[in-house]
Amino acid sequence: MARGSCGIGGIRSGRRRSNAMSESESSTATSAQRRSDSGPVQWLLDPSLIALCGVSVALVAVGGLVQVSFGAYQTSIGEAWHAVFDPSVLFDPRWLLNFLLGEPLMRSITGFGGTLPTLDRSTTVVWNIRIPRVVLAVFVGMNLAVSGAIFQAVTRNELASPFVLGISHGAGLVILLTLVVFTGLTTLLPLIAALGGAVAFAIVYAIAWKNGTSPVRLVLAGIIVATVFQSLQRALFFFATDIGTAQTAMAWMTGSLTGVDWEQIRMALPWTAVVVVLAVASARQLNVLLLGQRTAKSLGMSVERVRFALSGVAVLAAAVSIAVAGVVSFVGLIVPHLVRTLVGNDHKKLIVGCLFAGPALMVVADVGARLGLPIVAGASNQQLPVGVVTGLIGGPYFLYLMRKQRQLGDI
Repeated sequence: MARGSCGIGGIRSGRRRSNAMSESESSTATSAQRRSDSGPVQWLLDPSLIALCGVSVALVAVGGLVQVSFGAYQTSIGEAWHAVFDPSVLFDPRWLLNFLLGEPLMRSITGFGGTLPTLDRSTTVVWNIRIPRVVLAVFVGMNLAVSGAIFQAVTRNELASPFVLGISHGAGLVILLTLVVFTGLTTLLPLIAALGGAVAFAIVYAIAWKNGTSPVRLVLAGIIVATVFQSLQRALFFFATDIGTAQTAMAWMTGSLTGVDWEQIRMALPWTAVVVVLAVASARQLNVLLLGQRTAKSLGMSVERVRFALSGVAVLAAAVSIAVAGVVSFVGLIVPHLVRTLVGNDHKKLIVGCLFAGPALMVVADVGARLGLPIVAGASNQQLPVGVVTGLIGGPYFLYLMRKQRQLGDI
C-alpha cells in the first residue's frame, strides 16, 4: 500500500514538475516575445547591427567601384565614377525608367515619342553593362541570405539553406528543362523556379519525416534530393543539340553574373521587393518558431500553416536568384550564420542584417570571380563563375562550423 501511494505520489510529483516546466517555458517565451516586440528604435539602434550594415554598404560601394572600373572597354576610376553619376542619366527620368522598366513601358508612362538623348560612350558602357551586374549581385545576395535565414528558423537548423536542402537543385532542374526543352516559357522563369524549389522542399520534408523531423535528417534528405536532381540536370545536356544553349546552361548551373543586363534586373526587381516586405513582416513569426512547436502553439500560433507560408517565401526568394543568376551555392548558409553571431537570434535584426550582408558577400565574390583569373593566371578575357567563388568560401566555412560546434545543426 505504501509502495502504491509512493507511486501515485511520484506520478503527481512528476505532473507538478511537468506543469511547472511548462509554465516556466511559456513565461520565458512570453518575455522573449515581449522583448522582440519592443519599439523599433531599440533594435534599429543596436551598435552591432549598425556596424554590420555600415561595413556591408562600404563593401558594396568598393566592390561596385571595382566592377565599373574594369572591362574590355578601358576606363579610369575617375571616368567610371563620372559615368555612374552622369547628370544626363541621373536627372533624366526617361533614362532611369528606360533602364528599370524597359523602353515600351517608359514611353507609355511618360508619353515620350522621340529619340532619347545620346550618352557618352563610357556612360553607355557603364550603365548598360557594368552597373546591371552590380545591381543584380545585390538582389541575388538579398534573396539568398533571406531565404537561408527563413529556412534556418523554420527548420530550427543552422545548416539549412536553399543549396543544402536541395531547393536550389530543384529550381535548377526545372529552369534547365525550360532552357533546353520549353524555350517559349523563359519569361516565366521565376515562377517556374519557385515551383521546382517548392517540389524539392516537399520531397525533402517527406523523406525526413518520421514522427517529426530533426536537423540531421533534414540535411541528409536535402543532400539526397540535391544529388538526384543534379544527376538529372547533367542528363539534360544530352538533349541540348545547340552548343550555345549547352554553354549557357553550364554557366548557369555553376552560378554566373557574366553578361547580365537590365532585363534580368527587371525580372528580379518586383519579386525581390515582395520577398523583402514579406521577410521583414514575418520577423515576429520567425522568432516564435525558434521557441519550439509546443511553445509556439501555446502562444496561439498555427505552426504548420506558418511554416508552410514562410517556406513559400523562402522558396520564392531562392527561385528569384536562381532564375537570374543560376545556382549560387552557400550564400544562404554563410550569411545568416555570420549575421546571427553578430546581432543575435532576433529576426528583426537578423533579416535586416541579411539584407545588407548578403549583397556585400555577393558583390565581393563577383569581384573575385571577375578578376581572379586575370590576376592569378593572366587570362584577361576569362572569368570564373561567381558560384565557384562562393563555393570556395562556403566549403571551408562549413568545415569550420563542423569542427567548432558540438551541437551542430540546432539553433
